[in-house]
Amino acid sequence: MTVSDLNALMPLTIIAVASVVIMLLIAFKLNHKIIQAICALSFIVSLVSLSNRPSYLSNSLHQLFIIDGFSIFVLALILFSGLVINVFSYIYFEEKEENPKEYYILLLLCTLGAEVLVISNHFFPLFIGLEILSIGLYVLIAYLRTRNFAIEAGIKYLMLAAFSSAFLLFGMALIYTDTGTMQFNLIADHLNKLGMPSIIFLVGFGLMLIAIGFKLALVPFHMWTADVYQGAPLPVTAFIATVSKAAMFTVLIHFFNTIGSNRFQISTLIITLIAIASMLIGNLLALNQQNLKRLLAYSSIAHLGYLLFAFLSSNKLGIEAVSFYLFAYFITTLGAFGVVTILSSKEQDADHIDNYRGLFWHSPIAAIVMTIALLSLAGIPLTAGFIGKFYILSAGIDAHLWMLAIVLVLSSVIGLFYYLRIITTMFSKGDKHIIKENLLHPAYYILSASTLLFLTICMIWFGIYPIQIILFIRSVLN
Repeated sequence: MTVSDLNALMPLTIIAVASVVIMLLIAFKLNHKIIQAICALSFIVSLVSLSNRPSYLSNSLHQLFIIDGFSIFVLALILFSGLVINVFSYIYFEEKEENPKEYYILLLLCTLGAEVLVISNHFFPLFIGLEILSIGLYVLIAYLRTRNFAIEAGIKYLMLAAFSSAFLLFGMALIYTDTGTMQFNLIADHLNKLGMPSIIFLVGFGLMLIAIGFKLALVPFHMWTADVYQGAPLPVTAFIATVSKAAMFTVLIHFFNTIGSNRFQISTLIITLIAIASMLIGNLLALNQQNLKRLLAYSSIAHLGYLLFAFLSSNKLGIEAVSFYLFAYFITTLGAFGVVTILSSKEQDADHIDNYRGLFWHSPIAAIVMTIALLSLAGIPLTAGFIGKFYILSAGIDAHLWMLAIVLVLSSVIGLFYYLRIITTMFSKGDKHIIKENLLHPAYYILSASTLLFLTICMIWFGIYPIQIILFIRSVLN
């Protein structure tokens, strides 16, 4: 392994070493504050290490990993999200009945698994990364085991994730049987020589698509999403909604683009139908939800459908649109879950819409931040979410995907209804909001509030002046 290889893998190495260090520190009975600070420091150092972008990779490393501009951009989003979730985790877990220290080990390991997924160029690291991510999530989802729905959510995710892993392995086995290789670019070379894929390859390809659909919670593989979102602790729900899905979506882009799946009409048709169903059904299922976690769960299904729309465009503009939309979706989703986390009490999460009745008249800043986040999710102008949807529409129209463009617009109108319902609830008169008693030092609430303020500024700033992040994305991708 060369020095360039070590630099390329430095973000993964730092997170892996940090998880071991925290494990040892817990054995010495260090307190929650120190453990959380070291975890945050590891995310910061790993994020900084991405600036040392390798100019090349050795052949042995290239067989397993692909570290291109898109991978580095997603890695940065993942590490940034991990840092934000770490900040919100302290005030959430410090007051809970469970010992929160082991939580940070699992958070780091799940982040490590997501990082491995993002740079995978081979079935072996793909599966290893997926299992590291999934096994950590099994525990994190049921971490507060005395809470309602926690164990149920953990078991449901365990069973469905196991089924999806079985589909993935079987699909990989069939593709390996047909091509004789597990490396993405060599699979593409094999397909180029044959011209037409065999039946065995198509079956394996379909099984892998099913497994990826489960991990991304795309329709019709979305059954677990709402229950898991509702039962998991709030920081874990935010992690699933952002880091977990972004990592798996990156795998989808890398594998499908490398083998040129757009050449196969059947795969393009299937993904198109999944995108349409996810956009429409995700928004329709969210309409009557009274639990905010479940509402955001179904909303996330629709947003993954929007990303599939950009993915299907199969052009350079499509990758730019996916990158910008992931950025906008990350900061918006983290902002929304951050507000819910800060408002949650020791006994219960502030996850029911009635908890936000009249919130503006008691906590105006929290209501304003949540309003901006919801408007961004809805794709309203002057927010980053609007630019993201406009970018996706531009990429789709450039590829002449008119049907998907019409569905995106119609589904966005449906989504606007339930986002506005929450906003009107916050600005209405009422007294069913949660009044949280601050039991921790004010510095921790100031840090969390400052993080929320930063996310809110990003939502507005990049909604008004998006050219800065667009030029940055283009410079990274080139």
